Amino acid sequence: MTKTARMTKFWKVTAMTPLAHKIVRLIEETGPLRISDYFALCLADPEHGYYHSREPFGRSGDFITAPEVSQLFGEMIGVHLVHAWQAQGAPADVRIVEIGPGRGTLMSDALRVIARLAPDLYAGASIHMVETSERLRNVQRQTLVRVKERITWHTAFEEVPEGFTLMVANELFDAVPIRQFVKTPQGFRERVVGVDGTGALVFGLGAGSFDPQLLPLDETRVPDGEIFELSPARSAVMQAVAAKIVRDGGTALAIDYGHLVTGFGDTLQAVYRHEYDPPLARPGEADLTSHVDFQALAEAALAAGAHVHKPMTQGEFLVGLGIVERAGALGAGRDALTQAAIRDAVNRLAGEGEGRMGALFKVLAISGGPVSLAPFDRQAA
Repeated sequence: MTKTARMTKFWKVTAMTPLAHKIVRLIEETGPLRISDYFALCLADPEHGYYHSREPFGRSGDFITAPEVSQLFGEMIGVHLVHAWQAQGAPADVRIVEIGPGRGTLMSDALRVIARLAPDLYAGASIHMVETSERLRNVQRQTLVRVKERITWHTAFEEVPEGFTLMVANELFDAVPIRQFVKTPQGFRERVVGVDGTGALVFGLGAGSFDPQLLPLDETRVPDGEIFELSPARSAVMQAVAAKIVRDGGTALAIDYGHLVTGFGDTLQAVYRHEYDPPLARPGEADLTSHVDFQALAEAALAAGAHVHKPMTQGEFLVGLGIVERAGALGAGRDALTQAAIRDAVNRLAGEGEGRMGALFKVLAISGGPVSLAPFDRQAA
């Protein structure tokens, strides 16, 4: 099950997690936490954080990402990278970069396609993986064992060396913390995490003020109870990526679940063993995410001077790159069961509806300058 699953049940919580105890002590000492601070602790606490202590991916983990659904996803990413390279003059010195590479599956599948379609790109490019978890780096070394000597690992995107860059970030931005603001009769107030009389974590509203310029809206027109999500951290990541792309040339691709237009709604969610979980129930043991505002990402890239290609759904992106044709070739001559599995994978990756990723996931591409790039630009070949 992907993170797009419906909330079918809550897992029963029998005891507070070690990180929950740590967070409660922190709140008792310093006061309620912003959602962004709670979010960051849940995922990145060096002792008990989710990505430092658990194996999140696959059937034995908590969710399945698109590269784990089928090799077709990574192959289409490879096709995209070749298109972007060719559209920008096929430079000789290239950095192929993935931020948040998971188990390395996407990069493995993409490189296989690049080697077949563009041998010069494959032979001359350096490969860079931005990964903070040493445990996941070890998994990536196993997945990419055939090319691991060509890979350089980095803890931050800023460490990637200068030069023409082809970058991919799949399900990166949903793991970057957000802030939440709730409309009350007194105006917007920031949502926080506190502790109730029983010692349990609870949501509340902050007492302090904040810069109203943070919220790009007229609060007098917003009904009470509405929640507005904002992520300065996501915008900062995109601006850093865009600044490099503008300076060095190339294209960056971001894929995540979210919305193309800024709006209201509480999208903070936790996923535990392939089911939704209350966000405060299991800190450090459940994945914590929220939907990505692609309009905000595009605005951040534009502010950094990047060329922003028209965002689209994952389904449009994959179909435009030829996933249906590739699936047909992959299934040719195979038994009926294998062909059915391939069709199911395409439907899951590119289709619409419950349990499918094609409409919920969005794709944003930015380039260092104006360039026609398939399938984003209609005039692209």
